[in-house]
Amino acid sequence: MSIINGNGAVSGIAPASTSSVTSQAVQSAKSATVDYDQFLQLLVAELRYQDPTNPTDPTEHVSQLASFSAVEQQVKTNAVLTSLLAAEANQIIGKSVTSADGLTSGIVESVTISVDHGLSATLEDGTTIGLGTGIKISAS
Repeated sequence: MSIINGNGAVSGIAPASTSSVTSQAVQSAKSATVDYDQFLQLLVAELRYQDPTNPTDPTEHVSQLASFSAVEQQVKTNAVLTSLLAAEANQIIGKSVTSADGLTSGIVESVTISVDHGLSATLEDGTTIGLGTGIKISAS
């Protein structure tokens, strides 16, 4: 979960600028690449030490490689989507938000990004609004 407050700080650690969000996505992609390299090393070791009288089916190795490649791409896609979401969330801070039912409104003080709950805005009065369908956002 990431929290972006009115000062642009993400989780109180660093400013939520395009470069910091991008570097987080790049770092996540790099860690996925390290995992991919480790996977290839394991695959080569498995091939090297397999029983020559009962070799592993080559299609199984190709299937494992394809599956891991798909997971790696999903990790990279998630990193990019998270960075886009964080950049977009930063644009909402300081704006007026009204809930879908019209009962709650106020100025956004911070935005929380959660895997379970998506985007939610904390207003200046401490009220939290989920940023979903029907939310009205306008300049304050």
